Amino acid sequence: MSDYITRSDLLREAGPVTEQAAVTRRAATRSPEGAIFLSHSSKDQDLLGPVIRLLERYGATVYVDKKDDSLPPYTNRKTALSLKDRIKKSKKFIVLTSVQSKESRWVPWELGLADGYLTTKNTAILPAVDSKDDYKWAEREYFSIYDRISFGRLEGYEAPVHKVRNQEKLTATELSKWLAKG
Repeated sequence: MSDYITRSDLLREAGPVTEQAAVTRRAATRSPEGAIFLSHSSKDQDLLGPVIRLLERYGATVYVDKKDDSLPPYTNRKTALSLKDRIKKSKKFIVLTSVQSKESRWVPWELGLADGYLTTKNTAILPAVDSKDDYKWAEREYFSIYDRISFGRLEGYEAPVHKVRNQEKLTATELSKWLAKG
């Protein structure tokens, strides 16, 4: 059994819908400079508020493009150029992955940009699974080269924590420490 975070775990901590909307709106109005760029499928909107709250609890300043009024109302060339610039200015990049994200046109493109601008050490995958033994989110082979955010036991901590696991080295770092690294 994995220690991935389930959709129901995230939604349980979501709070009222109005609060989720406020959290998402606040993240969309931030400058991406020095922030965490949170990439996601538009079909995972229900998880945006909970994921932003989770990352903020660990000290992150999060930027999302959802509801960013400075972006065009319809995606076009200007949207792509703006997102490219925002990713380049970000401190870290996290992609919320799910079954839906593998159908997204934007998620793989944004991940590729982040890999080039921020490198793999500042890029992580946050799988939101339907059940602890669900690996459908990982059907895109390139996801396997990035660190993964999960919840579980970590040496040196009494209670389970959110952590960033390096799949290659089989090591993990507590989430707030990973977020603070440059």
